[in-house]
Amino acid sequence: MADNRHIIEIEAVLERLFDDIIDVRSPLEFEEDHIPGAINCPVLDDEQHAEVGTLYKQVSPFVARKKGAAIASRNIATHIEERFSDKEKNWKPLIYCWRGGQRSGSMQTVLRAVGWDAVLLKGGYKAYRSHIMSQLEDLPRRFKYVVIGGPTGSGKTMLLDILEKQGAQTLDLEGLAGHKGSVLGFDPEHPSQSQKAFDTMLVSKFLGFDPARPVFIEAESRKIGIVQLPKALYEEMKRGALVIPDLPISERISHLSCEYVWFKKHPEKLKSRLSILKEIRGKKTIERWFSMIDEEKWDALVKDLLEVHYDPLYNKSSQREYKNEKRRYTIPASHINIEAFEKLSKEIIERFG
Repeated sequence: MADNRHIIEIEAVLERLFDDIIDVRSPLEFEEDHIPGAINCPVLDDEQHAEVGTLYKQVSPFVARKKGAAIASRNIATHIEERFSDKEKNWKPLIYCWRGGQRSGSMQTVLRAVGWDAVLLKGGYKAYRSHIMSQLEDLPRRFKYVVIGGPTGSGKTMLLDILEKQGAQTLDLEGLAGHKGSVLGFDPEHPSQSQKAFDTMLVSKFLGFDPARPVFIEAESRKIGIVQLPKALYEEMKRGALVIPDLPISERISHLSCEYVWFKKHPEKLKSRLSILKEIRGKKTIERWFSMIDEEKWDALVKDLLEVHYDPLYNKSSQREYKNEKRRYTIPASHINIEAFEKLSKEIIERFG
């Protein structure tokens, strides 16, 4: 383990004083979340990490460390040969593992022996995670929000994208979460983000915003798929102005039929998701939806889903979450397409931005 001269606090990481940030945890740990910009050079891969952990618990710490040291030495050698061989003598990497302990310490020892100025993050990823959670208690309260509302299928994500292209500050929560926020909002071909990764990306977005300007954000419940919004953000959103594009249901049906393309590719998964609604919508309704799926009546299915399930839910939650009628603005919109939404976004920016 390195001495304290070569261990730094989390604040130094944020200043980006390093040439590379190296995460030596297992690939699964890295995939769940990591410091933005870090590269994964595992000292122990997923299977090796599990094997050493089992030895530690079931045999003894000494046997586990002995096994882990042998594996780690081979892996570190491979990383030097395949990933670090082109680094100059003045290369300065930051290394971290879960708690800044043995895995990162072993990598640092070897890299410093080579002559590189490798330093450790004190407390490892655990310290970084604590920093992220602390930031989420404060950062969201520094901003004012303009909330884009409207029932399912109103093209809110498209509108946010166009607002951003026109220079507005936008926060696409569904994009960060990898989920569209409803029982059918997941995409089986693109898995949702973990809570930790969502939080990290959220902080990164906030740090790039100007507090003097509003943040445009889509109306969401506290939970999007498997992730939860920070309490501070959820509370501030409800204090913001609520802007609702008023669209004909035919436009919403057409938009959703194009947006939820996985419907047609994975009908059995669609049925499985709809089955979740049996208790609140009844067996007959679910059977009707199944028949529409079997007959590939996609527009009819979407229309029925909106009228029977989504719109009633939206009306109930909108009245509950956004009670201040003086902060609620309905703007007529005839179509969901780029041309119409460019015009709509300019109107929104002129009024609120």
